[in-house]
Amino acid sequence: MPDNVVAVNGLVKRYGDATVLDGVQFTIKRGEIFGLLGPNGAGKTTLIECIVGLRTATAGGIDVLGFDPAVDRDAITARVAVQTQSASLFDTLTVAETLRLFASFHTDPRDPVEVARAVGLNQQSGVRTKKLSGGQYRRLLLGVALVANPQLIVLDEPSAGLDPVARRNLWSLIRSLRDDGTTVLLSTHHMDEATELCDRVAILIAGRIVALDSPDALVLQRSADSDVSFTVDAGADLAVIAQLADGAATSQSLPGGALRVTIPTADPDELLRRITFTRELRARDISIHRGSLEDIFLELAETTDAS
Repeated sequence: MPDNVVAVNGLVKRYGDATVLDGVQFTIKRGEIFGLLGPNGAGKTTLIECIVGLRTATAGGIDVLGFDPAVDRDAITARVAVQTQSASLFDTLTVAETLRLFASFHTDPRDPVEVARAVGLNQQSGVRTKKLSGGQYRRLLLGVALVANPQLIVLDEPSAGLDPVARRNLWSLIRSLRDDGTTVLLSTHHMDEATELCDRVAILIAGRIVALDSPDALVLQRSADSDVSFTVDAGADLAVIAQLADGAATSQSLPGGALRVTIPTADPDELLRRITFTRELRARDISIHRGSLEDIFLELAETTDAS
């Protein structure tokens, strides 16, 4: 079996004079959770539709598990499952009946009972779909995709509209898919979701991949500085603070006259040691804020818009 489940090579998609995808290129490795991030209108949906064979590329190529998704439709359908952002199930069927129905569409499905257990709906097997909560309904949609026993599963905004507990439960389930060897392509607008789940992410803006790496690596590559913040009492020696910060400190007054000081630095560990050993400051409530994937995303989006 190839190491790359998906290989997108110079993909171009045009509608008339409008170029929606412009030379997109990346691979998705077997057994990884790969995140696809981008603002509305970036081309994410078109890219996903090309990968699963619903649209044909204008130029370039796509290889999914050794097949051309636009040509080898039967092979792709048997190996790739998609959970769309919104979908309708039969209201009067129970969870068990729904999973058995969709299992019947495939030649080598997973056991519907096993799938219900995997998605945490074994206690709701006899409940009709119209009676499920929002989180349970999302889990059932994922179960419908899983029952196909796919090698690649595509999840489009899987946690949209879920409460925090339901989101965390869904994340745990997605991680278990990767641990079982299923490759996951995850499209999301939630940067915390991408940071928590994805082994690598691609940021798609205006039809182009502008960044691709692990979330941590992207932050390290593009956000050299961190902010070290601490609180000092009224009357603290501002000259000492200025010396620590090389004149780059900012401060905010707090109730009682205390100051909240923030110093940008490329070496937060060294600055933290200096603050700690400067006893006359009596610094407290020390925190370090590093750049986040959301910071990188916004920076790239703004830079692209400006250009």
